[in-house]
Parts: sequence; structure tokens; C-alpha cells
Amino acid sequence: MVVVTSYAQFSPPGLGKGKNASWFAFGIKQALDTVNKKESTTYIGIGRKSTQDDTDPFNKMAILVLNQEFSNRYAKNWQYSYAFSYRRQNEYESTAPYDVADPAIKQEFRIYGRYTYLTGTGNLKWKNTFRQEYRKFFNPNFTKSDEDYQFRTRLKTQLNVDLGTQNIHHIIGSAEALFSTSKIYKPTSEWTKFDYKESRFGLYYSLTPSEIPFTFDFGYGYNLIGKGSKTSGVNYIAIDVVWNNPFGK
Repeated sequence: MVVVTSYAQFSPPGLGKGKNASWFAFGIKQALDTVNKKESTTYIGIGRKSTQDDTDPFNKMAILVLNQEFSNRYAKNWQYSYAFSYRRQNEYESTAPYDVADPAIKQEFRIYGRYTYLTGTGNLKWKNTFRQEYRKFFNPNFTKSDEDYQFRTRLKTQLNVDLGTQNIHHIIGSAEALFSTSKIYKPTSEWTKFDYKESRFGLYYSLTPSEIPFTFDFGYGYNLIGKGSKTSGVNYIAIDVVWNNPFGK
């Protein structure tokens, strides 16, 4: 087995129920050492979505995300990451005409750690990731939200296919399952059951031109929320732009 560079996108976050959604992110990836094992990744992202009754993925503002992550490829096949994030999510009523809810905004501060096994051969790269998150929620005025905080576990597998010999064109597919438990503040103070909540699937085309230090990712995602008779799905279109090593290698 020969392990080569892996590729990742700023995957769209969950935006709640709707038919279609859109996601755009801009980020900076900066190597922190001369052998490209340690890296800083910073990005800002904006998501919009339709309601359950229309198909316009740009209809309503859904989320603003600010994220900072540090990673270390400390061994040939192993990498760990840690990060912190701020998210400002718009809330809407669940029935037509889907007016702004009260409270209209849910604020979130998140910290997470990620542990990844990477392998590959030839033009194929495969990575499997365990990610653990702590999420703290607030109302718009920073009072305690009805959902106080949450512990969430994410399991993801991703396959990257290099389409040539120049390391420019890639196809990337992924599947992820999410499990969580929450501390509820209202109507009563209690813990929810730790259980499966949703799955996320993605298929991306990634372009890294040799002439400029940017990577462009164009993708489709599908968010399957819930299980059994209570499942619903959201289609995503996603674009992200990454500025690679703007401060030099």
C-alpha cells in the first residue's frame, strides 16, 4: 500500500427539513511544517434552503458557519484533528407558510476531535473517520436554548479517485452516519436517548489547477433525516473554494 495525499471538502451542515438546499464555503488551508503533516484549515460557509413546499435551494437563509481546525498526520496511515466552530442557524415554523420561528436564531458553539485512518493504492485513496463533538446552544440573546447541549458521534467513510497523473482532477464519494444524545432544558430537564439521527451522502468533483494555489469543489449531497416512517430527505448543491498555502509552504 502506498498512502498519498487525501482530499476533503467543507461538507454542508445539516439545515433541517426542506426539499433542496445550497451551500457555499471559502477557506484557507495552510501547512504548518515543511513536510505537510501539520495543517491549519479555516473556512466560512453560508447555507440556504427551500421550504417543504417549494424547490428553490436559495429561498431562505439557513446557516452561517465559522470553523477553525488543526490536523496532524503523525503516522503513515493515521491523522488526528481538533477544531472549534461557531454556527448561527435560522429557525422556521414546521408548517406553511413556514414563517420565522420564535426564537428566530439558534446559536451554536462546537468543539470536536477527529481520528482518521488513511490508506490508498495507485489512484485510489480511502479514509475512515471517527468524530466526536460537543455542541452548546444559545438563543439569539445568548440565553439558554431549550436544547442546552449535545454530544454527537459521527462515523464517515470516504473514497477519493484521481482521474489522471497530474493530481488535478478527482472524484470524491462519502457516506456518514450520525448519532447523538442531548440535554434538554425545556419543557423538563432530561437527557434524550443516545440514538441514530441521520445520514449524509456526498459526491464531489474536485479541481486543483497547477497554475494557481486554489482547489475548487463542486458537489451533490443528500441528507437523510430520521428513520423508519419518520424519515425525510434534503438534496444539496455545494461549492467550495480553498486557498492553499497563501503564506508559503
